[in-house]
Amino acid sequence: MVVARNFHFPGGELDVVAIRGRELVVCEVKARASSSHGSPAESVTRTKQARIRKGAVVYIRNAGLSGMKIRFDVACVLGTELEVITDAF
Repeated sequence: MVVARNFHFPGGELDVVAIRGRELVVCEVKARASSSHGSPAESVTRTKQARIRKGAVVYIRNAGLSGMKIRFDVACVLGTELEVITDAF
């Protein structure tokens, strides 16, 4: 179940936050019209991953969800194709 979209926190934004069972799923959505500048997944750098992790901590504190397992996914849209990388980092 999606519980938040475009959750803003100091320094960034979480695209999609969902709860699946006892797991909090944070999904970064990256879209590209073509792969001429690399794949959408390649744009989720270590720096971006660290920012997303920080945002997840802020979300968990705000929502009172401590103790939940966290999973980070990346939804890659390339043209009209969608690929979801589960547990991407």
